Amino acid sequence: DVQLVESGGGLVQPGGSLRLSCAASGFGFSNFWMFWVRRAPGKGLEWVSTINIDGGYQRVADSVKGRFTISRDNAKNTLHLQMTSLKADDTAVYYCVRDGGWGLFGDWGQGTQVTVSS
Repeated sequence: DVQLVESGGGLVQPGGSLRLSCAASGFGFSNFWMFWVRRAPGKGLEWVSTINIDGGYQRVADSVKGRFTISRDNAKNTLHLQMTSLKADDTAVYYCVRDGGWGLFGDWGQGTQVTVSS
């Protein structure tokens, strides 16, 4: 069965950095595009970033462009999101998501909380 386990969240001050990780198991990780999606308090889901199968193509939302970088290590079945210059608006639960094909999100992790506050 598919398992996606996020880690690395926590409390950080504005302007700080944080690196999120997602440990994948139960499927052929290297055969799937992956995504990061977030939900801020009281708000809906927001797509954050996309990465293709081999990591050669990366896309981030305009709201985080220049600050966040998505990457993957297929040998270790892990997905990462390097977050820098964090803002209060980045406060959210961050989810690792597997591509479902046909323009759909597939399986989701449990999420990891990121809180940006002084």
